[in-house]
Amino acid sequence: MYPRSTFEYGEKKRLRMPPSWSAVPAAHECRHHKNHLQATKQTCNPIHIHEYHPLRKKVTVRENIYTLPNALTVSRILACPVLGWSILDGNFHLATALLVYAGLTDLADGYLARRFKMQSVLGTILDPAADKTLMTTLTVTLAMQNQLPIPLAVIILGRDLLLSLSAFYIRYTSLPEPKNFSRYWDFSLPSAEIRPTGISKVNTALQLALMGITTVHPLLPFELGLSLTGLQWTVATTTIWSGLSYVFSKDAVRLVSERPPKPPSI
Repeated sequence: MYPRSTFEYGEKKRLRMPPSWSAVPAAHECRHHKNHLQATKQTCNPIHIHEYHPLRKKVTVRENIYTLPNALTVSRILACPVLGWSILDGNFHLATALLVYAGLTDLADGYLARRFKMQSVLGTILDPAADKTLMTTLTVTLAMQNQLPIPLAVIILGRDLLLSLSAFYIRYTSLPEPKNFSRYWDFSLPSAEIRPTGISKVNTALQLALMGITTVHPLLPFELGLSLTGLQWTVATTTIWSGLSYVFSKDAVRLVSERPPKPPSI
């Protein structure tokens, strides 16, 4: 057997190669096994040290947040101050038109996100935030106009306030290191995904129905009476129920690191 080369002993010891790595053969060994190497199409290349990364850094996940569904959602949020002003001014025709616009954009952004694969973690935050902004605007202004009972307004606003504070806390605890002010408000760095519960979806639909009917009510030529009161009691019940569902549900919040990886595209 030919003696080992200086490169093999010296460099292997200096680089502290794991035992599983095979040593680089000497030049005369390559010549000795030339026929074997040609048959197996192997080469006598030296070890590439840069391919060994035992402490490879974690890659920060970013996503595209500039999508049409997110733009529609933001436009719904921006329409809320105008909606609130129109109710306080008694212009229920403009308020009804803006409410219809909010409903149509809510349907459109969800459809576009699913149809054209433009879902994002920011979208799962913006969409309920837009609903809550709309709901808060309608609740406050309709209560100020004596169109909505004050106790019901307190229940709706109290539940939304608690959920908002919880969302801020979850964002901070789930944000990857380093945690700082700029990274906290950088929504291209997803950290947690908020998933609405079943009763929460029902409650949102009932709340929107109540606010829509209450907004249109001054324009109707007849009184709704007991039917509107019954809907108000139903919304109060589902609001409390949906708030508790976020506390006891295990699937309401999912960390981005816990999401299953997307299947590779073929």
